[in-house]
Amino acid sequence: MITETYSPAEERFNRHRQTFGLIAGPLVAMAILFMPTALPPPAQRVAAVLVLMIVLWMTEALPLAVTALVGPTLCIILGVATAQAAFAPFADPVIFLFIGSFILAEGMVVHRLDRRMAFTALASTWVGSSGLRLVVAYAGVTCVLSMWMSNTATTAMMFPLGLAVLTELGRERKGDRDFQHYAMALMLVTSFAATIGGMGTPVGTPPNLIGVGLLRTTADINVSFTGWMIVGVPVMAATMLSLVLWFLVPRARNIQLGAEAVRTVAEELRKLGTMSRGERNVVIAFAVTIALWVLPGVFSLTFGETHAVTRRFATLVPESVAAIVGAILLLVIPVSWQERRFTLSWDEASRIDWGIVLLFGGGLAMGRLSESTGLSEALGHGIAAQFPGASVTALTMVFTAIAVIMSETASNTAAANIIVPTAIAVSRAAGVSPLEPALGATLGASLGFMMPISTPPNAIVYSSGYIPLGAMVRNGFILDVVGYFIVVAGVLLLGKFV
Repeated sequence: MITETYSPAEERFNRHRQTFGLIAGPLVAMAILFMPTALPPPAQRVAAVLVLMIVLWMTEALPLAVTALVGPTLCIILGVATAQAAFAPFADPVIFLFIGSFILAEGMVVHRLDRRMAFTALASTWVGSSGLRLVVAYAGVTCVLSMWMSNTATTAMMFPLGLAVLTELGRERKGDRDFQHYAMALMLVTSFAATIGGMGTPVGTPPNLIGVGLLRTTADINVSFTGWMIVGVPVMAATMLSLVLWFLVPRARNIQLGAEAVRTVAEELRKLGTMSRGERNVVIAFAVTIALWVLPGVFSLTFGETHAVTRRFATLVPESVAAIVGAILLLVIPVSWQERRFTLSWDEASRIDWGIVLLFGGGLAMGRLSESTGLSEALGHGIAAQFPGASVTALTMVFTAIAVIMSETASNTAAANIIVPTAIAVSRAAGVSPLEPALGATLGASLGFMMPISTPPNAIVYSSGYIPLGAMVRNGFILDVVGYFIVVAGVLLLGKFV
């Protein structure tokens, strides 16, 4: 199993950061709880709890899921809401979209469909012995897989393949400066492409579903699966194209793969053999789910948004139901009826990341409590007063930038939980649409490329030894800047079609 690896200096930084959070979080929360303010008492209590959660999330003093549970629990104890109201968001339909999509991704991993897709692309005749085409195909497969799987899981799956290719190539070009640049590029693009791919669909990365959920629950804006992809896919494609042209082409165009490196990839594909019954079942479940996700958009384009067919289908089969249908298919389609063995067992399905599910539920819960107590409105008016006459464009640029900066020092999920509700509140107070600022903040939260501690994928590839820290910081910063402008432009140009 591949895990995140940090240097001793990074380990010390993380330990000091966590200690600071455990001390500063409660102290700041207590100060806010008892300081005189014009806020209603319930709103002030939620503010104190939110600040505590923000400090704990930013410093990762506690596991992120634990902090997500601390917030609603403290709000119940402080008399802000009943247990039924505070914990209800943990059963929000978007939670089930999360669960279903995670189980589908687990099915891909269990039956190694993800590996077949990767090796089929890399062993194609188009790639051949070209180092450039290999790394472009490698980045493309990583990006596409990450649209449907966790970016961490995608990186962990692709990472050993990249290392195997570099090991064979390194035997032929040991000490070669071009090889060193190529190895650094291949390892970095493993993480970068996985992170970029997550922006393409609502299920690609947790911040996307956080943004979708908060827009629906606090701004009454419903972003459909197809609607998200109208913005997400062009942003993803433009960022990937920039990565290929600026980063990969200069470092890979002079590399030719030797016979052993080519054989390594072909051998891995050969080991998979013919497509298994389980793999075919996963393809069927994924195809059904994706069809159910995109059909509302097809009906909307064909019949119009107000047509009875469009509205009826959206009511009966929302995205969450489609995801659960796909998950159930994996649990009931047999691979061996005689043995009563199904595509996915419950033991396998239950291996999904329940911590992320709890983290998302906690973020939704605090968003609703902030809204119901008036804290969001007060916060929005307070910040909006600092930006008189702010436009949608200005707020989108500001909150996207804040999200990008925050994602470099905190979990992108935690960053989205903090920035997206603030963007919505400020936009509403300023009298402008919250859609574009919230989408910008959501996508911006995924742009953490500079440091090994920015994202788990970064930490995984940094452990390879092929990436100097300075190279990660320098190239990650450039990609942050490029990604920022692409996100802002994409949201402002395409947001009106969502």
